[in-house]
Amino acid sequence: MATALPERRRFGMSAGELTGAIGDSVTVLPLVAALGVLTPASLPQVLAGFAVFQVVWGAVYGVPLSVEPMKALAGLAIAGAIGYGDLIAAGLLAGGVLLAAGRFGLLSRLASVVGEPVVRGVQFAVACLLVVAAADLVVASPTVAVAGVALAAAVAVVSPRAVAVVVLSVGLLWAVAVAGVPPVSLPAVGLFPAGGPTLSLGVVEGAVAQLAMTVGNAAVATSLLLSDLYEADVSPDRLAESMGAMNLLAVPLGAVPMCHGSGGLAGKHAFGARTATANVVAGCLYGGLAVVSGVFEAFPMALLGVLLVVVAVSLARVALQATDRRGFVVAVGVLAVLTNVGVAFVAGAAWWLARTRGFR
Repeated sequence: MATALPERRRFGMSAGELTGAIGDSVTVLPLVAALGVLTPASLPQVLAGFAVFQVVWGAVYGVPLSVEPMKALAGLAIAGAIGYGDLIAAGLLAGGVLLAAGRFGLLSRLASVVGEPVVRGVQFAVACLLVVAAADLVVASPTVAVAGVALAAAVAVVSPRAVAVVVLSVGLLWAVAVAGVPPVSLPAVGLFPAGGPTLSLGVVEGAVAQLAMTVGNAAVATSLLLSDLYEADVSPDRLAESMGAMNLLAVPLGAVPMCHGSGGLAGKHAFGARTATANVVAGCLYGGLAVVSGVFEAFPMALLGVLLVVVAVSLARVALQATDRRGFVVAVGVLAVLTNVGVAFVAGAAWWLARTRGFR
């Protein structure tokens, strides 16, 4: 678990630690809200999972390491491409693979097989599926959706990073106004509180698609970013072990599949986080929401659709800006919408191997 940070810098007190904690929630909370509203996922346990592991990994690594939903799996579940039981099973499968790969030092070899354009293609595919899901939500109340889009556009002029947080906050205020303040209740502890894992082809497809993103974004890219931003020496294999252990421990207790991520880490840094204090603050935020999670039940569906579009745009922008093969990335996304992410990933990976290994 080695890092290059001295002990005295593991925790610090500044306004940046508070704002940095909010920076990591920009993509976490919209996806969590969507999973809670559109799937059987139990929000108290889901939020509690994020609360616990924000604090755990902050303390372990001494840096503001991100803890995010596994976006490919979350997007597939939100879009209805896989069921909740499939989501849980795929999270456990991905967790086991990551733990083993990290323990035996396989990440560098996996990264060489799964090319960067393939990873970006999967990201873009998830963004496309989120837009499709959002379209179904905004149809019920187009007036609310238009108001949400206008709000998002106005906020984007001032601070594009703040769009998701502002739209989410307005939706929560709306929910409180409609349904009142929910009673405070502690998350119950039990195995698979919202339902157990199921076995299907979608489990394998989802896990493979997620692992493609995780290897490139949550392990390799995050390791590089930790070195660049925090002078922390954390290997991709060590991050894989962390993610594997986290999912094998947390998913059976009701959490959704979670990972680290370069986007969340960059968001924390951009908002001012420099030490693990930001993770403690984020843990308190998620813990507070966990005990009043009932507020999400009245969240306006059309505004949730707008939130999903905001997240999709962010994912798509990262996917397209991080590669010089934009045509290929878009093609993977379109193929995923027409078929599924598993087919799109296999086709993309086959193309990458043919190009890099010289097959004809």
